[in-house]
Amino acid sequence: MSPESPHILIVDDEQEIRELLSRFLQGHGYRTSIAAEGKAMERVLAQANIDLIVLDLMMPGDDGLVLCRKLRAQSNIPVIMLTAMGEETDRIIGLEMGADDYLPKPFSPRELLARIKSVLRRANSLPESHKHKDAEPQQAKVYFDRWIFDLQKRELIDGEGITLSLSTAEFDLLQAFIEHPQRILSRDQLLDLARGRNSQLFDRSIDTLVSRLRRKLELDPKQPQLIKTIWGGGYIFSTDVEYVEA
Repeated sequence: MSPESPHILIVDDEQEIRELLSRFLQGHGYRTSIAAEGKAMERVLAQANIDLIVLDLMMPGDDGLVLCRKLRAQSNIPVIMLTAMGEETDRIIGLEMGADDYLPKPFSPRELLARIKSVLRRANSLPESHKHKDAEPQQAKVYFDRWIFDLQKRELIDGEGITLSLSTAEFDLLQAFIEHPQRILSRDQLLDLARGRNSQLFDRSIDTLVSRLRRKLELDPKQPQLIKTIWGGGYIFSTDVEYVEA
């Protein structure tokens, strides 16, 4: 098996499931590691570069939600959450904790394989973070067009000094755009970029939030010049940005 093959960590307290999934994924060209609970997961993560985690929700000790929340505080490794519960609220809670996808038990290993391929493809297609993202402190202000975006105060200020209110979801989506200017971003990419900050972003809600941002940012929301639609591709934040320390 190639050392370049994606490395999948399977975290499940049921030995049979761990071993079955490990053999199945190895048979399809993936490297695998297994862990029965959170501490074992942490040991694997400390020793290996993991590309994706398949994480069971219901486990003794720290459950999948707790582990996912801890993981998201330290890493952006993609997570697919498994659970025997199929309720919509459980799916949403899992996504709110930072999971990238959700698969209820019982499931077909081939369905999980398809989800793994999709999540990895989406993660690998994300553009590199804007070069200022890590270098600039969180108290920075961002200037674009006629706007000032204050990261510390979480405010948007127009050219006349008037502050516009932004919902949490609007703020997080705008920050995702600002960190990746002049790049075409699909809805899936925007979900991934913003989800680490905000669990409210799901699927087509991106379109609704873009419309709301356009009404606040654009001189003519019907003819947007800042957030442009790329048909079949997503959106592009079509302006330059400048970071200045507050």
